[in-house]
Amino acid sequence: MIQLIKGFKDILPEEVALWQQIEKTAADIFEDFGFREIRIPMMERTELFARSIGQDTDIVEKEMYTFADRKGDLLTLRPEATASVVRAYIQHKLYTPDPVRKLYTIGPMFRRERPQKGRYRQFYQINAEVFGVASPYIDAQLIIMLAVLFERLMIKDIKAHINSLGCPQCRPAFKKILGDFISSKIDRLCTDCRRRKDRNPLRVLDCKVPACRQAMADAPALTDHICEACREHFNTVQEILNTQGVEYILDKGLVRGLDYYTRTTFEIQTSALGAQNAIAGGGRYDRLVHALGGPEIPAIGFAIGLDRLVEVVLQQERSLGRGPDVFIAALGEKSRQMAFDWSCDLNRDGISTEMEFADKSLKSQMKRAHRLNSAHVLIVGENELAKGEIILRNMNTKEQHALTIEGLVKSVKDRIRGDL
Repeated sequence: MIQLIKGFKDILPEEVALWQQIEKTAADIFEDFGFREIRIPMMERTELFARSIGQDTDIVEKEMYTFADRKGDLLTLRPEATASVVRAYIQHKLYTPDPVRKLYTIGPMFRRERPQKGRYRQFYQINAEVFGVASPYIDAQLIIMLAVLFERLMIKDIKAHINSLGCPQCRPAFKKILGDFISSKIDRLCTDCRRRKDRNPLRVLDCKVPACRQAMADAPALTDHICEACREHFNTVQEILNTQGVEYILDKGLVRGLDYYTRTTFEIQTSALGAQNAIAGGGRYDRLVHALGGPEIPAIGFAIGLDRLVEVVLQQERSLGRGPDVFIAALGEKSRQMAFDWSCDLNRDGISTEMEFADKSLKSQMKRAHRLNSAHVLIVGENELAKGEIILRNMNTKEQHALTIEGLVKSVKDRIRGDL
């Protein structure tokens, strides 16, 4: 039997309802904040990710799905969305006539990482990106927007972590200071951190290996070495979050593994997923648009791990979304024929309807209606046909109403919409 590739998964129909519910909630909130959807391809030229993410990152060196096409051009399944959104922003000149654009996208990404809880080789992200705004107000607004989303999804066990990565003027000096500190701890660090020391020392601060975390506990904080402009920017972000009542933790060890990040960086973390505790993360990347061939336009964005978010919601015993509005339990062939006509009419009118096509008992059909999480059940059999009255049962309140066959579809619509 042919089975799934390791690190990939099927999202079954019983799960899809929750995925759709989360995606719709995110899209609604984003659009309330002025964002518009963009849909980007799943494959790009490898050069795009090598230039944006950085040749020395684990993603580019070890994790990307890259191959040569028939002409020998190197192509890559997207490992993240930001680079593709920036490429589209530049290629289609979305900065004219106004450079300010708020964009979001939802879809799969691909990295050949070690599969573990909440992490897959094909994983899904919800991304939001803002171009053309240098103000710290937009940094705070994105964190606020995430807080609104998680509140709307009724997720309580989360913490916002924030830090500043400085800018090209102040970060090089800190890298030298950090490098000297890492050298003093080199014997206590893992192989990856030893390799990162000279090429990407900030990543050592973010290592999840317990021995490395212990060794770096007293590492110098980047926020103690940022320039005055970066300090003022970061202070303003904090002041806005305080005013808006958004709780956060100053986390000196919070860095981003991608080269294009500057100044504000943030994560939303949860204890529900063990070591892989980040459920969303992002930050400012003011240099990326120019680095990829566009004008010098500031930008900031974030990504939400949708697979992880689904797991957190499921752990809170949330419903997988609503089932059909009505399930028609039909007894006998004549009843099934009429039920089929009613179900078609109700579906056409926007009332989600299911029915049983096989010859099964009422008890069996009621069990199926319960499994489908149907809000109502319409019961029709020989006795109901003889009386000219069909029973509509509310599965939540257990109330039943007798509806006449004449004008039944309209009566069901009115009753169901009144219960919603």
